[in-house]
Amino acid sequence: MAPLPGVTQIQGDITKLSTAQAIIDHFGGESQKAQLVVCDGAPDVTGLHDIDEYIQSQLLLAALSITTHVLMTGGNFVAKIFRGKDTNLLYSQLRIFFEKVSIAKPASSRNSSIEAFVVCQNYRCPDGYIPQMINPMADNVQVIVDETNSNVNHKLIPFVVCGDMRGFDSDMSYSLNLNENSEYTYKEVVQKPISPAYKEILEKLKNCSIKHSAITVKHEDGEK
Repeated sequence: MAPLPGVTQIQGDITKLSTAQAIIDHFGGESQKAQLVVCDGAPDVTGLHDIDEYIQSQLLLAALSITTHVLMTGGNFVAKIFRGKDTNLLYSQLRIFFEKVSIAKPASSRNSSIEAFVVCQNYRCPDGYIPQMINPMADNVQVIVDETNSNVNHKLIPFVVCGDMRGFDSDMSYSLNLNENSEYTYKEVVQKPISPAYKEILEKLKNCSIKHSAITVKHEDGEK
């Protein structure tokens, strides 16, 4: 990136302590704080959606970790996210630190992209929370929060990877002939439901018929 007048540029990985410390040191502690923090970072995608969304959320948490050191009370924070099943969880986590959190999809962002932006307004550090530098993907977070002796910092949610892109998509329909060399053969289930919800209607269908005789339409002149 070319130098810009009046802009201090720091090159580094925001998940590394050295980079985070350089950013924090630039503000000079409590005497000078930022009014706005913007994070537009994103990882190199792998194609495994669960992993990509998780890594992006960890980058966001790393940025938030720095933000808690440098953002003034009442300040704002804007960051890129990947929308997924855990977006509500991320929203709830950010609401701990900000009075208002919105998820925006700018017109300049492609509709096909899962990217969006969280706009967090009015920063308010929770009572008892101690700002700390954490790399969620590398550090033993439990050890770090134990050192703070703060109950507020003990809010950890585990992440478990389940499946990948090679599995079946629940929103798709697939042919029963999974093997090109053989035809699909129906097999009875090993054990049918003992008392299925549709048992009553099945019993009624045994004793009645939905068949009906031919319908004859007569006109006023008597013709059929």
